[in-house]
Amino acid sequence: MRRYELSDEEWALIEPLLPELASTGRPRRSPREMANALFWVLRSGSPWRDLPERFGPWQTCYHHFNSWRREGVFDRVIEALQIRLDAEGHIDWDLWCVDGSSVRASKAAAGAGKKGALSSPKTTHWVARAADSGARSTWSLTVTAFPSRSTSRPGKSTSRPSSKRS
Repeated sequence: MRRYELSDEEWALIEPLLPELASTGRPRRSPREMANALFWVLRSGSPWRDLPERFGPWQTCYHHFNSWRREGVFDRVIEALQIRLDAEGHIDWDLWCVDGSSVRASKAAAGAGKKGALSSPKTTHWVARAADSGARSTWSLTVTAFPSRSTSRPGKSTSRPSSKRS
């Protein structure tokens, strides 16, 4: 047995739950080989393109992964394993664990703006050395641009009528 592949005991548990692979005219791969390829990618965290050649083309394995996911094969496997483990007394239903490393926060949680939200005025940060002080004494200034009253509005003229003396 190679790294990340199912043992004979593990395969015996899930074999009846996996669908037979369809015949496409090409040499068929065994369901165990496809399952080993899927688990190799999932356990190693490698991209599909890095799948070892012994599993065949990565596109084939990726296709089986997607079709099995759509058909609910993985849900059936997990459900069957949970039923078996519960019958053997290995599951404590009062205990719940969440792996925090897999919980993703939205971009807005990190300070990014939300889509469609009003953007804040542009700011410029300056750091200046205080007069007559050492190199470590600095001031932090923030300049914010606000629209001025003298800016022209669309359709309005900004020139003032001149006064003529005669």
